[in-house]
Amino acid sequence: MTAIAETLGQQIGLKPACAVLKVPRSRLYRARQPQVQPTERPLPASALSDHEREQVRQTLNSERFGDKAPRQVYAALLDDGAYLCHWRTMYRVLAAHDEVRERRNLLTHPTYHKPELLASAPNQVWSWDITKLRGPVKWTYFYLYVLLDIYSRYVVGCSFGCRAR
Repeated sequence: MTAIAETLGQQIGLKPACAVLKVPRSRLYRARQPQVQPTERPLPASALSDHEREQVRQTLNSERFGDKAPRQVYAALLDDGAYLCHWRTMYRVLAAHDEVRERRNLLTHPTYHKPELLASAPNQVWSWDITKLRGPVKWTYFYLYVLLDIYSRYVVGCSFGCRAR
């Protein structure tokens, strides 16, 4: 659509061409601008080498620090007088190897399955319901208690109660 608006704009003008074709002029001006290809970011001089990154990864996955967060590892190493890298860099190293997750061994609970009531014959499974009905006077209610057979959907029993405030 922009190419059609460009060719028509050369004949009758850009503003009327855009108005006829219902194309915003800003779209045409944007299409005229040269597309700049993003350049690759240079590697900083202070970046860790591959050997240092592997050393950080081995330290984080060691027996001593296997269940600790990178911030805790960073603090413990500083207490020992050792400095590998910043704690945020530790997270980046772990993320590069898809190891950013809960590092402790946690118990997993089984998924809860909602019980499903199945009946293959009448009088095997019943369900109940309570319905609140308005009474003849304000603030007076009647309660209807009903027992239902799931298989046949017949009313097995019912009770009627009254409650006033």
